[in-house]
Amino acid sequence: MAFPIQRPRRLRVSPAVRALVRETELSPADFVMPFFVRPGKGEKRPIGSMPGQFQYSPDTVAQAAAELPALGVPGIILFGIPERKDEFGSGAYAGDGIVQRAIRAVKEAAPGLAVMADLCFCEYTSHGHCGVVRKKDDGFILDNDATLELTAKTAVSQAEAGADIIAPSGMTDGMVGAIRKALDGSGRQDTAILSYAVKYSSAFYGPFRDAAESPPQFGDRSTYQMDPANAREALREAALDVEEGADMLMVKPALAYLDVLASVKARFGLPTAAYSVSGEYSMIRAAAEKGWMDERRTGLEVLTAIKRAGADFILTYHAADAARWLGA
Repeated sequence: MAFPIQRPRRLRVSPAVRALVRETELSPADFVMPFFVRPGKGEKRPIGSMPGQFQYSPDTVAQAAAELPALGVPGIILFGIPERKDEFGSGAYAGDGIVQRAIRAVKEAAPGLAVMADLCFCEYTSHGHCGVVRKKDDGFILDNDATLELTAKTAVSQAEAGADIIAPSGMTDGMVGAIRKALDGSGRQDTAILSYAVKYSSAFYGPFRDAAESPPQFGDRSTYQMDPANAREALREAALDVEEGADMLMVKPALAYLDVLASVKARFGLPTAAYSVSGEYSMIRAAAEKGWMDERRTGLEVLTAIKRAGADFILTYHAADAARWLGA
């Protein structure tokens, strides 16, 4: 039936009515908070390109993480900035590596939090690429299979430190299978894998590379991260990771790839995450600081859109703020 019998505005007349018919509900339980961890003690260094975000030392990240359960935020993900970098990113798999130390500190301070460990080498390598690099006459190539060996070694080290979830993000072919085999072989069958199955070569990562001190020293990452123009390829990537044993899938970035997120969730039905990345966060913060946008309204609108598109949970630098906004 058409107007005047049907008047959709009847269901928008008041906050109470709108709440009754709302299709997508956002909750603090939907959020995972990313943290950057560096060596030291008592460290909390502001990140210039990400206002309101910091590089923490293991003790201070544990303090910050311990505040999240009271806000209803159930999990965190850790990114490490090592004291020294080398060609093979050995700090990633060191037993006393920076992420391993942070995991232990967080588990002691907030044992109920789900702790995810990002697994990539760009922060740890002297060249800033996501694995072992081989030079060629016309440039370089990332040695996929050599990187898998280090990936498996890192996953076991992170799990032994207490990580609940290993989150490989290097877009290395076979990474999920290598991790699953290594974890199972070390008696870590219960450690879950959240695969960055769909990770685009995106301009939205700019502030992250500042925060993680991980810009590539030559070339770029377009030979292993996905072309932003491709959507069908995303489904192929996700299917491979499901076959290899991924427990959860992720799409990164979030806002520019909501169509891909919806397709991945509909096709596979696994718990599906989206990463609202540094550039998404920094655009909102910068516009809010200029007075051009309302940070609370914009932030919650973006997060709602990501959940509406199919995300079961969202990695977001707005996690703590959004939890407070929703509880206000």
